[in-house]
Amino acid sequence: MASSLVKVLRVGPRANGLFEQTGKSLASLQQKDLHTSQSVQGTLTMPDRLVHIPEAEDPGFFEMVEFFFHKACILSEDKLIDEDMKNVRSTREEKVKKAHGILKIIEPCAHVLEINFPLLRDDGTYEMINGYRAQHSHHRTPCKGGIRYSLDVCADEVKALSALMTYKCACVDVPFGGGKAGIKIDPKVYSENELERITRRFAIELAKKGFLGPGIDVPAPDMGTGEREMAWIADTYANTIGYQDMNASACVTGKPINQGGIHGRTSATGRGVFHGLDNFIGEAHFMSQIGCSPGWGGKTYIVQGFGNVGLHSCRYLTRAGATCVGVAEWDGSIYNPDGIDPKALEDYKLENGTIVGFPGAEAYTGENLMFENCDILIPAAMEKAIHKGNAHKIQAKIIAEAANGPITPAADKILQENGCLIIPDMYINAGGVTVSYFEWLKNLNHVSYGRLTFKYERESNYHLLQSVQNSLEKRFGRVGGPIPVTPSEDFENRMSGASEKDIVHSGLDYSMERTARGIMDTTIKMNLGLDLRTAAYVNSISKIFTTYRDAGLTFN
Repeated sequence: MASSLVKVLRVGPRANGLFEQTGKSLASLQQKDLHTSQSVQGTLTMPDRLVHIPEAEDPGFFEMVEFFFHKACILSEDKLIDEDMKNVRSTREEKVKKAHGILKIIEPCAHVLEINFPLLRDDGTYEMINGYRAQHSHHRTPCKGGIRYSLDVCADEVKALSALMTYKCACVDVPFGGGKAGIKIDPKVYSENELERITRRFAIELAKKGFLGPGIDVPAPDMGTGEREMAWIADTYANTIGYQDMNASACVTGKPINQGGIHGRTSATGRGVFHGLDNFIGEAHFMSQIGCSPGWGGKTYIVQGFGNVGLHSCRYLTRAGATCVGVAEWDGSIYNPDGIDPKALEDYKLENGTIVGFPGAEAYTGENLMFENCDILIPAAMEKAIHKGNAHKIQAKIIAEAANGPITPAADKILQENGCLIIPDMYINAGGVTVSYFEWLKNLNHVSYGRLTFKYERESNYHLLQSVQNSLEKRFGRVGGPIPVTPSEDFENRMSGASEKDIVHSGLDYSMERTARGIMDTTIKMNLGLDLRTAAYVNSISKIFTTYRDAGLTFN
């Protein structure tokens, strides 16, 4: 081709023919270019088995997650091929095949384990206990996800929740694959001894099958479980299969502090809900679309579910300046348009075991508390609470999905059309897994955050103040006595160094803020309007896709 261009300069009259020949050569080369970034319409479509989901009254939970996944894949296909695989030395046709192959790997659950074992109850009778553990993705290890005790536990639920955990971890840049476990029991009808036997036996069965271990699969608390159950699991693993593993305590997170837990883990999910809301409520671009003013001033909210997540969400939102006007629970709801004190309600529930009868509010007697007028609705209980049949009754302008999967695809569509901003579960309830990651790192490092630097930072700050004082006295003299340098109240609270809780809160705040910015940017770039969920899925899929692309597919 270069020689053809040289000839053009020499021959003059015959230049036109040579230019034409050169042009054809260039066109031929462009067609064969291995680094094309040319935009081509994607070929992915929604699978036939999921086409009905956007209109379904009661879709399967795993089908919901699959639908949202495929919706995001269809929108991001060209980006994955033309941008994320830009440096792959292949033709576009080969890139398309590889991209579709990676997406097929991402979607299904890698492993689903069903366990059945007998329980000898305190009254001497025997009962068969049914449990599950799903590992959705191994693109990062270990797998991560909670263990729930609920009568609604089934294979479909743990598969859906494990898939959601994969996308959730990728969304907030936590390097775990997704997992989830559940035991089909009502923990309220079992004694503590019975629950301990169930938990320890389940842990043993998981460990024997390779579904428990600090580098394999790391559970955490979920609905119906807490610090107590996690301590039992850690102790069981450390005294059986993991007795030679110095990192045995990292086999589970959400443990008590004295068993290797971390400060701030109990409130982490609720605190994450607050930070997630805070990032979007302060953003005028999104608030203007739903007719709300930025900031917390004057905002009212209703919480469905006053468990660990709902309780701490109430606490942080009220501190920020919002007013809780209603709380719904499984055994009754309370309402007070003038505001409910979360601390007083927490104390009342601890004493009485229920929120019913709380003197600071009236018993709610309407159709459903979620349908009442408020600025923010926080569903923090079960999945599919808002569906096609009731979505049109929701009056809230912002919904924060503190629970997993509380809104069906049909309801999601109705709410968006009505101008409601839905902050998706895979982002806003990721505070728990984020702080679990910090706890896992603490267990692997075998030292608590801040322990090595706490005293050094404190003394450094005192020396700094003394240095400033000495400089002032050297310049102006000490005629009137020493010149004291007094720290402000904020600096005085921080000058002794960051505690473990300070570091955890700071890390969680930063993680939620950075992820929110990524979701906002994708929403605006792809012109998705109020559809934050699709933006979050697009970001997660892109990150997982990149991992598979670089790691290769031989062992995946």
